[in-house]
Amino acid sequence: MKFEGAFLVTLLAGLANAAPGTEFRRRRAESGHKLINHVQGPTNTTEVSYSSNWAGAVLVGTGYTSVTATFTVPTPKSAGSGSAWVGIDGDTCGTAILQTGIDWTKSGSSITYDAWYEWYPNYAYDFSTLTISEGDSVTVTVTASSKTAGKAKIKNNTTGKTVTHSFSNEASEGSLCEYNAEWIVEDFEEGSSLVSFADFGSVVFTSASATQSGSTVGITGAQIIDIEQSSKVLTDASITSSSQLTVTYV
Repeated sequence: MKFEGAFLVTLLAGLANAAPGTEFRRRRAESGHKLINHVQGPTNTTEVSYSSNWAGAVLVGTGYTSVTATFTVPTPKSAGSGSAWVGIDGDTCGTAILQTGIDWTKSGSSITYDAWYEWYPNYAYDFSTLTISEGDSVTVTVTASSKTAGKAKIKNNTTGKTVTHSFSNEASEGSLCEYNAEWIVEDFEEGSSLVSFADFGSVVFTSASATQSGSTVGITGAQIIDIEQSSKVLTDASITSSSQLTVTYV
């Protein structure tokens, strides 16, 4: 099944001191970085589905143990937030997602960025030692060493700084299925409502690949997803090569 609905949990303390993106994620109280309202769209050359909060591409199968891509950190053009990340599971698994990525929040003339990692349904946490700026090139990678352990890694190619977080014995949180590989631009959900989705321009995932049953695969054949809210499509996602995905705010 897909992740749908929300579960009541106790929020972590100290939200007032958290970075904007992390605070949004924690306040969502297990809405998490998950796919919601995933409905099938019309079939054209490429089949498209619509979600209220996900845009990008998802490979569906078995044996996905690593996902990676490189992208340039966008400069949001309007007030609001957004996120770009890679992950394992979240569409057809239903028990866990291993994810890492970058958030952005624009308020007035101020733009903030957060780098984070998450083993959903646990909370997302910041890579507090990694500085992210607009225009930086970042490479994001998640790797599952088992269905209850793995690693999240972000490299800021512009500054040369790399951060990693290792997960172990996550069975109490939820076990991966290794059914999905994902490259996603997301709108936050805070509580039961989506926050304002910033016009992020475009996010271009390059060198996008996954490891499936020990072999490297590209994104050709992935399910395309676009964000639709209040009957309005907000994104245009397209696979432009076997290793490149472009998500554009429209």
